[in-house]
Amino acid sequence: MHLVIIGNGITGVSCALAVRRLSPEARITLVSDETPHHFSRTALMYVYMGHLRPQDIKPYEDWFWLENRLELVYAAATTLAADQKTVHLSNGQLLTYDKLLLATGSVSRRAGWPGQHLPGVQGLYSLPDLEQMHRDTHGVRQAVVVGGGLIGIELAEMLHSRGIAVTMLVRDTHYWGSVLPPEEAALINQQLREHHITVHYGTELTEIVPDAAGRVRAVRTTQGHELPCQWVGLATGVTPNLALAHTCPSLETDRGILVDTHLQTSLPDVYAAGDCAQHRQPAAGEVPIEQLWYTGRMQGETVAYTICGQPTPYQRGPWFNSAKFFQLEYQTYGRVPATPEAGEQTCYWQHPNGRHALRINFRLDQGNAVTGVNALGIRQRHDVWENWLRAGTPVQEVLRQLRRANFDPEFFRRHEPAMLRTFNEQLLSIKN
Repeated sequence: MHLVIIGNGITGVSCALAVRRLSPEARITLVSDETPHHFSRTALMYVYMGHLRPQDIKPYEDWFWLENRLELVYAAATTLAADQKTVHLSNGQLLTYDKLLLATGSVSRRAGWPGQHLPGVQGLYSLPDLEQMHRDTHGVRQAVVVGGGLIGIELAEMLHSRGIAVTMLVRDTHYWGSVLPPEEAALINQQLREHHITVHYGTELTEIVPDAAGRVRAVRTTQGHELPCQWVGLATGVTPNLALAHTCPSLETDRGILVDTHLQTSLPDVYAAGDCAQHRQPAAGEVPIEQLWYTGRMQGETVAYTICGQPTPYQRGPWFNSAKFFQLEYQTYGRVPATPEAGEQTCYWQHPNGRHALRINFRLDQGNAVTGVNALGIRQRHDVWENWLRAGTPVQEVLRQLRRANFDPEFFRRHEPAMLRTFNEQLLSIKN
């Protein structure tokens, strides 16, 4: 079997390694024009800030690929001819495959703003994006970041580390309003204030204004303001990279490449996984497009079994995400919507210093089963929360065992009485 994988990110590499274990004799080729090697995408910001060197974000040494008989091709896949089972590459090479995995990832989303293609305007997704940011922010005094979310605050922290004054434009009334409840958003906003990041809430970009040399001079907003800047970061999200998919009309796409539960596309022997894949029938409470590092890894590992003749449906399990907002760590497990849904209840504890908070959601109509947790400044144990969520553990039992989930025993010993007192008072109020 010759497996061709388009993309050498976490999804493609996870699939390649799993296939090598399952099918030792398979020929495996990974194709990417982003970089000639795999790198840790989540560590890009730390290279810019000087905490890591570029070579530090390569999880595998150069000898690893040859030793594991993984062929790396540094080129763009330009055309997919599924009827001939071939992929044309930008270097003139023609690859014939037995099985094909599309793991093409995402591209930064742009909304068609005037001036969005000026020098000094960019998103941050790839290693070339990071290299461009290194070049274009040299000597910059003022920058504007358009959008909140995880990428927006990463860009703000990166720029702040170089002494660049940052203004963020956030269309929601509070930070990450579509995801976070107002209390958690307020704690992140406190971090932004403490680090002198200016945020304009309820504000969107209308135009990017050039100077006489054709570079960024300012941005204009829906509030009628003109904000001077020499660099603009676009953090308005990412969208599946469908450039290759669109070269093959018989490959069914929507917002992403449509796949079934086995991550099989509409074409025989062609699969898609990671950021570019869209589940035709996502499970209840799940989203059709998952653009997270850990779901990309899981999908890559899962599809490897199907490729190797062991059909295995993809099952994500409880939702998980983590991030760091300047000095504030964030973890979420399960579902914690910005506004509780019908039948859902929430308990919330926050330390007076605004640096520690814990929210637990549960459902009265399901025996008080916990449905999700947000932790800020309190590191939680993944396996404990996953087991509680899978089992539908009642919130009262979770509170009795809460110390099991806390990663830092000393923190919990200091704050357990106040935390549990607050939660139990809120539970009593809900019951009455």
